[in-house]
Amino acid sequence: MQIVKVVSLLGLAAMTLAIGNAFLNGNFSTEGDVLLGLPWGIVSLVDLYVGFILFSGWIVYREKSWLARLIWIILMMTLGNWTAALYVFLAAQTSGDDWRVFWLGRRAQTEPGSRR
Repeated sequence: MQIVKVVSLLGLAAMTLAIGNAFLNGNFSTEGDVLLGLPWGIVSLVDLYVGFILFSGWIVYREKSWLARLIWIILMMTLGNWTAALYVFLAAQTSGDDWRVFWLGRRAQTEPGSRR
């Protein structure tokens, strides 16, 4: 579980630096127009958002409340993999080093084969 925590924190740090750099040195309107004007730019965005949607499915499955689900999904769709890294880190931190709890969250206690 320690490796998951380290990798997610490294991802969070890398994304924080990349997003900060983009806000400080980039121009979203100009660069977004260029990106959307390129076929591979569109493929990259579709790929990215398919991943966001799939990851959001894991969030919906794990989280107890609709409000928590909604907040995480909004963060996922706006901040992308920064949110994914944070979510993975928090899931690892709160799992008690139990992989079942890490993957299933609240459902770990109710799914067949639960040790609890």
